[in-house]
Amino acid sequence: MQRVHRTRTAAGSIAFFLAGPGLEAGVGPWLLVLAAGSEIDGWPTILRILGALLMLAGIATLLDVFARFVRDGGGTPSPAAPTAHLLVGGAFRHVRHPMYVATATVIVGEALAFAQPVLLVAAAAYLTAMATLAHAVEEPRLARRFGAPYEIYRQAVPAWIPRLRPWNAD
Repeated sequence: MQRVHRTRTAAGSIAFFLAGPGLEAGVGPWLLVLAAGSEIDGWPTILRILGALLMLAGIATLLDVFARFVRDGGGTPSPAAPTAHLLVGGAFRHVRHPMYVATATVIVGEALAFAQPVLLVAAAAYLTAMATLAHAVEEPRLARRFGAPYEIYRQAVPAWIPRLRPWNAD
């Protein structure tokens, strides 16, 4: 039974990954770049390399976060199939919203790697929208579901700017 549940949560997380960050950092920026025009000539190579590194870091973080939803949380990022346990490991030790921060990091990386300044605006708009969603919907929902442990976590771990030293729940 545990294996069936884990398979379902993994499938749900993959679907959410494709529908969430896949659209937000993949299809959306691609369509925006198509509408905005082509790359800027003379974009410094160092910025393009930095962009590629940011993209890789963001994608690696996203993969880890989505795996934690299944492995540690017993659920998905979707409110339709939420986790059974509060996630406080991995990237969650540094920032409360690692999925959103990582997705924005990928978008910023794309802006730099592909010389598309319009994507910097897109990343700012994305973070603004996600911060509003997190503040108005997600954090109150987590506070209701997990109570005091979530409040302790919320007080210790910043929402958007990762802490350098990981928080230790113990």
